[in-house]
Amino acid sequence: MPNRIRRGLAAATALLATACASSTPTAGDPDVVASTTFPVKIADCAGRRTTFDAPPTRIVTSNAAALEMLLELGAGDRVIGTGFPPGAGYLPAAIAERGAKVPVLGKTVIAKEQLLGSGADLYIDTFSSTTAGGPGGPPGEQEFAAAGIKHLHLLSTACTATTKTDLAEVEQDIERLGAVTGTLPAADRLVAAMDGTLDRVAVALGALPDDRRPSYFFFDYDAGTQQPTAVCRRQIANAIITLAGARNAFADCDADFRPVGWEEVVARNPDWIQLGVRNRGSADDTRAAFDEAERFLRDNPATRDLTAVRQGRFVRIGSEVTTVAGVRNADTVQQIARTVHPELVKDGR
Repeated sequence: MPNRIRRGLAAATALLATACASSTPTAGDPDVVASTTFPVKIADCAGRRTTFDAPPTRIVTSNAAALEMLLELGAGDRVIGTGFPPGAGYLPAAIAERGAKVPVLGKTVIAKEQLLGSGADLYIDTFSSTTAGGPGGPPGEQEFAAAGIKHLHLLSTACTATTKTDLAEVEQDIERLGAVTGTLPAADRLVAAMDGTLDRVAVALGALPDDRRPSYFFFDYDAGTQQPTAVCRRQIANAIITLAGARNAFADCDADFRPVGWEEVVARNPDWIQLGVRNRGSADDTRAAFDEAERFLRDNPATRDLTAVRQGRFVRIGSEVTTVAGVRNADTVQQIARTVHPELVKDGR
């Protein structure tokens, strides 16, 4: 296990399994860590412990990001359903066929009755309390327990009490899922590959001074254009932008996401704008959505004179690999760094 993660497992918060599903998780000081043998004990952000006596065999995931982690770990054959399924072309080719075979329990959030009656023994939730239940609200922890379902969250996106400046929590999520599913060697390999990518970018960028870090705005096109939604310092996108040698235009925002006004974006006048578009199910449709997002910024009177818009400094990288924990977050760092610092990061190095 890489030293960075070994230290993190001993000191950082673990997968969230909050007893109050409607509350926002906060960081605690759990002393239970993932083990290489069973039983495996995982502590949540508040120190609450979940024990696994054996690997789960019937897993449901809240969305494509959690599903992708399990597929990459080699535990995809245990996934019996997912919400927010991956669109065509979203998953890497090596795991796309297996991912397409996973039953879809909800095109968006999974309805409470569907989830509780799924026969799952583990539900992996990417965000705090918003990715299950639908209009009726998410199941409570007592309901999960009564259905025989252990409920775990990914700490990197569910626990938003701290500023995100690196991908350590994402890597810890991968290691914890590896421990829970008995696939730690695969988790180690995934984390090592991420570390290798991040290290190469860091070496290429060197000690980049602040005045050489361009300001960067993540434009969440799918969240709406009337009032933009900014990614703030408690969101993993903040870490990705920082590691790529840029400055999140809304890093002073003490939240994970926050609705802002276009006048705020104009006042910060970003040097670069990422067109945050979710996968549309086909390469052509996704490309068209990127085109729509760029066209909006060029035609909108409030944004057409922004530095990034006038100079055509747009970054076309999907929302999912930027704002949701996953094994491709390090690749996103590399892509952004290569775009905003082409003189330093060449061919990904």
